Amino acid sequence: MAALLTGCSLAPASDSVAAKGAEVTVLRYQGSANQVVLPELAEALGYFGKIKLDWVGNTISGPQDIQSVATNQTDVGEAFAGAVTKLETAGAPITAVVSAYGEDDKTFTGYYVPAGSPIHNAHDLIGKKIAVNTLGAQQEAEIDTYLKKGGLTPAQIAQVQLVVAPPNNTEQAVRRGQVDVGALTGILQDNAVAAGGLRSLFDDYSLFGAFAGGEYVFRKDFIAANPDTVRTFVTGVAKAIHWENTTPREQVIAKLTQIVQSRGRNESTATLKYWKSSGLPGYGVIADSDFTKWTDWLNGTGIVKGRVDAPSLYTDEFNPYATSAHPKTAATATKEQ
Repeated sequence: MAALLTGCSLAPASDSVAAKGAEVTVLRYQGSANQVVLPELAEALGYFGKIKLDWVGNTISGPQDIQSVATNQTDVGEAFAGAVTKLETAGAPITAVVSAYGEDDKTFTGYYVPAGSPIHNAHDLIGKKIAVNTLGAQQEAEIDTYLKKGGLTPAQIAQVQLVVAPPNNTEQAVRRGQVDVGALTGILQDNAVAAGGLRSLFDDYSLFGAFAGGEYVFRKDFIAANPDTVRTFVTGVAKAIHWENTTPREQVIAKLTQIVQSRGRNESTATLKYWKSSGLPGYGVIADSDFTKWTDWLNGTGIVKGRVDAPSLYTDEFNPYATSAHPKTAATATKEQ
């Protein structure tokens, strides 16, 4: 972390940093292989206007994505709210501006074992290996919550080993017995379930109900220098969330497929047919509870001492759907057509 924060202070000015009097119109970002992230959808739908995206590669974890933002390797990135809290609390100059993904009864993170596995509850996980996409992020927080709710002591929880595996490889790691449990999300999860031979041990929707899981962040200096660009980005992402929520599923899948096919990254569109929902209500408006719900885990791991100062971690000022003049909040926006 010290090296990361040193990088924040010593990183050279980005080529995309605006000259005085002008704002950046090209945003560097990382994508996700075989999938379409919300900014890519927003751009394809024409919601970004003159703002363009510059893809610099793919990421497999939120912490890495927002560290790239903090160190000025990219301009915008997304991560689990707990990871955002962790990085900001450590002094990284970033701010969350709009929700990036969420969990609901259609779209959630599931934890799977082989169909014939002897693992059926939290106690059965003692001494076992669980594949996660990265350490110190949402999947670790959810596993910790599941184990505590299952009655495990801190000493027993310490015996459950988390193993980092790329999301695209997790299913096969479970099937080959390289790990005992694997965390699967989105279309990768649906594709694995459709293939058969796996059984769900638990999922985060059963633990928490529907919730916003992560946010898009910018550096504070970037926001100060490019407020209109940030506002355009946030508005576009908010509209893309609403578009996914109100467009027939077949049309959403067709659009996502078109985007992947047109960007020339040698990817597969096979799993896109399993897309179900954005996982987010409304227009991506952020709330204090998106961060405070992880307080126990953050305190337990020593990442944060005491309460989480949620208002200092994010801003909704760039989201027009969060204002009193246009009060389309997360709770009410999806009722609109």
